[in-house]
Amino acid sequence: MKPLLVLRPEPGNSATAARARAMGLEAVQCPLFEIEPVEWTTPDAASFDYVLLTSANALRHGGMGLAALTTLDALAVGAATADAALGAGFRVAMAGDSGVEALLDTLPGERRLLHLAGAEYYSPATRHSIERIVVYRSVPVVALISSGQHVALVHSPRAGARLADLAPDRAAIAIAAISPAAASACGTGWVTLEAVEQPDETALLALAARLCQD
Repeated sequence: MKPLLVLRPEPGNSATAARARAMGLEAVQCPLFEIEPVEWTTPDAASFDYVLLTSANALRHGGMGLAALTTLDALAVGAATADAALGAGFRVAMAGDSGVEALLDTLPGERRLLHLAGAEYYSPATRHSIERIVVYRSVPVVALISSGQHVALVHSPRAGARLADLAPDRAAIAIAAISPAAASACGTGWVTLEAVEQPDETALLALAARLCQD
């Protein structure tokens, strides 16, 4: 069975590695980035209908300014983000599991949303008005991708692009990506390059398990 490279930043790296090991996979932790806060100014919560949260990192690194926004209900993409929002004092109005566009499509009317985002964000196609404030960013850390056959978990386009730069031999690595965009960022030349249909960690690990056994 091929080892599985877990590339996402902490604390998600350790959580994913633990899940992989519970599935019987050999998880090798090799984060390519670390998350750090960005200074930001809290807007007037009354100008918005909801706060949009696409990553739990916004709650982990948003700092003191989050408290002034808890009068807004939250729209959370993913269970982990919803849990982090509850822990930060928000009421979660909706939690999706199929990506931000699917979540926003289920929101009625035309709403004013405040997106607390990372520096590398995705702009969804939506009828709603979105104002975006960057509250965290990921910065590269020293990482060494070992030679030999591996399967790599790619959780973002930026991780895919950095893996492409660092990999000593693409022909020895199979890619399991969280989205088509993340897969595309990896480029070509890999043993195999596959993405899950929905951005879901359970589906991603199932794909990785299959590739580890191939």
